[in-house]
Amino acid sequence: MLQLARQIAAASEVITRTWSYRPRVGIILGTGLGNFVEQINDDLTISYSEIPHFPRSTAIGHKGLLVCGRLGSVPVVAMQGRCHLYEGYSARLAMLPVRVMREMGTEVLIVSNASGGLNPAYALGDVMVIDDHINLMGQNPLMGRNDRRLGPRFPDMCRPYDRDLIDEALATASAHNFACHRGVYAAMLGPNYETRAEYRFLRQMGADVVGMSTVPEVIVAVHAGLRALGLSAVANLCYADRLHPPDAYQVTAAAESAEPKIGQIVKSIVANLETV
Repeated sequence: MLQLARQIAAASEVITRTWSYRPRVGIILGTGLGNFVEQINDDLTISYSEIPHFPRSTAIGHKGLLVCGRLGSVPVVAMQGRCHLYEGYSARLAMLPVRVMREMGTEVLIVSNASGGLNPAYALGDVMVIDDHINLMGQNPLMGRNDRRLGPRFPDMCRPYDRDLIDEALATASAHNFACHRGVYAAMLGPNYETRAEYRFLRQMGADVVGMSTVPEVIVAVHAGLRALGLSAVANLCYADRLHPPDAYQVTAAAESAEPKIGQIVKSIVANLETV
């Protein structure tokens, strides 16, 4: 982890050489949610391939672009697509972008994803605010020697998702009259979808949705001292006894149907920061 600080600095320097604002919010846009960047008054859009040490995004619907600009009057930096561990990257490298956003000045990290609904009360296109998570990936981005410049050796994870941001997200959904749940996200390594037995197991563990991302990003956010908010779009239904084979393109389309709702929450969260 000791060389990580040099990689963070090199990546950040390339971005800030062109865009000198200090972003208050970092936004990670998951599967089917990339169109939210159209809401940002962008000053700089740069491919991950142009940023030193940045991993490349290869998943469906992930363009691999970093968008720097303003949402309202608040400077933000948004990832239009993320890198997953199943793409072959180490957890440490895949989470480098979160570190870079922190280096640039980010205080709040908003992470979105497309997920499979395990809770029978959830419907396609619903939004869930993540209250807690279960890490079943078998990997952790903090493994290895710790660099105290980046965060503590043993960060506390009893409340990884900021309660005030959760309350704001739920209040926004209520004000705009759309379904928004509060629940637990289970993270699996992927890239395969789960078996029926695994879906039953996850539900019995207390998971409401399942996905292949987010948890490593939030672990790094907590380690770096960021306030984190997680938002899941329910993009397929994972009821073990009524299971249909998922299709990645249908999952993307279902997530896209939830994008306006997630976008409304993100805009409200950022707008509230204007007065702080």
